[in-house]
Amino acid sequence: MKRYLILSDGTVYEGNALGHDAPVTGELVFTTGMCGYIETMTDPSYYGQIVMQTFPTIGNYGIIESDFEGKPALFGYVVREACEHPSNFRCEYTLDEFLKKNKIPGISGVDTRDITRRLRDFGVMNAMISDTPDADLDKIAKYSVNTAGARSAVMSVTSDAPFETPACGEEKFLVVLYDFGEKRNIARSLAKRGCRVITVPADTKAATALSYNPDGIMLSNGPGDPSDNEEIIAELRCLMGKVPMFGICLGHQLLALAAGGRTVKLKYGHRGVNQPVYDLLTGRTYITSQNHGYAVVGDSVKLGRQRYINANDKTSEGIDYDEISSFSVQFHPEACSGPLDTGFLFDRFCDNMATSNLTHREA
Repeated sequence: MKRYLILSDGTVYEGNALGHDAPVTGELVFTTGMCGYIETMTDPSYYGQIVMQTFPTIGNYGIIESDFEGKPALFGYVVREACEHPSNFRCEYTLDEFLKKNKIPGISGVDTRDITRRLRDFGVMNAMISDTPDADLDKIAKYSVNTAGARSAVMSVTSDAPFETPACGEEKFLVVLYDFGEKRNIARSLAKRGCRVITVPADTKAATALSYNPDGIMLSNGPGDPSDNEEIIAELRCLMGKVPMFGICLGHQLLALAAGGRTVKLKYGHRGVNQPVYDLLTGRTYITSQNHGYAVVGDSVKLGRQRYINANDKTSEGIDYDEISSFSVQFHPEACSGPLDTGFLFDRFCDNMATSNLTHREA
């Protein structure tokens, strides 16, 4: 069965039907990972987006639910070739079955290299997956991730109520994790280091977070334009200086906005497991996993100093807030599947909690 990918600039690609049978509109983005498609499809940060894999064959090791990072939130999926007969002893079912099960429309058999070049030349753009090549281009162009649902992007993927992840072995710290669309491996990475983690919804008030008497606050990844989250930013501002904080991806951006900084939308973002990050303090370069379309303007932050930059385009990749025993990074140190170069940042967060002289004060 034929299916079409229709870009907001009028370009149409003909391919084959994959996954759920329904038209869908979203922001078309590409990710360059050669593996980890399961983690990509279950990363809540892709909410409202049509995700295209640049690696040609996807689905070759099937779907393994224990590798899920969260509840699938992407709106559509684009691949060059969808493997129909995966080969892996852990495989539970196929890519096509996954997409149908989660009602995600997809398309295969399109020239993903040509589409990637177009996005790199002209920037990310909205698109539609449909069984007909006819579409209202004005309607596609007006689509916005943050207004795609009844609630904002972050509130569409956050947890409904607090829940707990126990520490592995001896409990050393209590961490409150703000769920802006968190990947499960963040809590697992903390638990491995002796942290009991209380995950709370994104709209949790600062006073409520502090009422748990945490040793630290963790700010997760998530979808959408960070500047749209004004109420959340205001609560984070109330938390600054109370306990050590560690932000990842959207959490990094929200903390920077709370510190008086600005964010900008990138031309086509950083998405994949091969993004080089340069440490301005040590001169070392790390290979990182990333998924974001916005970046912090490094010199706009009123508090703190830039620590990491992207080795390709020099955009901000991390900020140290030494005065408040906090830091944040744009990349994913908990990446799974992905490089493990920067896992030490969780150890740094634990060190900050162990040595912090910050005291809880009423928010």
